[in-house]
Amino acid sequence: MVFLVNYFMAEEKLLVDVNQYLKAGVHIGTKFRTKYMSQFIYKVRPDGLAVLNLQKINDRIALAAKFLAKYNPEDTLIVGRRENSWDALNMFAKVTGVRCIAGRYPPGMLTNPILEIFAEAKLLVVVDPWLDKNALNDAVKIGIPVVAICDTNNESNLIDLVVPCNNKGKKSLGLFFYVLAKEYLKNKGIIKTDEEFKYKEEDFGGED
Repeated sequence: MVFLVNYFMAEEKLLVDVNQYLKAGVHIGTKFRTKYMSQFIYKVRPDGLAVLNLQKINDRIALAAKFLAKYNPEDTLIVGRRENSWDALNMFAKVTGVRCIAGRYPPGMLTNPILEIFAEAKLLVVVDPWLDKNALNDAVKIGIPVVAICDTNNESNLIDLVVPCNNKGKKSLGLFFYVLAKEYLKNKGIIKTDEEFKYKEEDFGGED
C-alpha cells in the first residue's frame, strides 16, 4: 500500500487523494481479464485478482468528464442496471441534471418513437456494458457515442470511450460518480474549484 501511495504521488496530480481511490477499491478488478482491458492492468495479485492502473483510471475519469461536458445535460443518458450503482446515479442526476436510469433500461427507449417512454439522446453512458447491453445496442443503432465503465472482465466492442474502474462495488461506483460529477461541473464552468463542490463522497453512496 505504501509503495502504491508513493508511486502515484510521483505521477500526475490525481483528481482526489490517492487514499480515497484505494479505500474505495476503484482499482480492484476481477480474476477474468479480457484482451482489451489488459492495457489498463497494473498487476495481478497472488489470489488471481487483477489490479487496475490507478493513474489510468484517474486520467480516463478526467477525459470522460470533459467529454460529457460537451453535451447538454438533457442530451445525455446514463444507465446502470447494477443495484450498487443506483444511489450514485440518482445523486449524479440531482447534482448535474443529467438523465439517469437507475435500474433496468426500458427496451426501445432510444429507438422506438411510438413508445411513451421514448427519449432522444446524443450520448450514452453505461455502468457495465454487459449488464447494460440493451441500452448499448440501442445507442449503436441510432449512431450516438457510448462511454462505458469497464472492469477487467468487460469487452470494449461498440464502446467509444472506455473508463477502467471497478464497476461492481458500491464504494467504488460511489467515488467514481462523485469525482465525475465534480469534474463535470468544473468543465461546464458551473464551479471553478474543488472547494465549491458542496457534496461529499458518502452522498453518492461511496461510504458506509
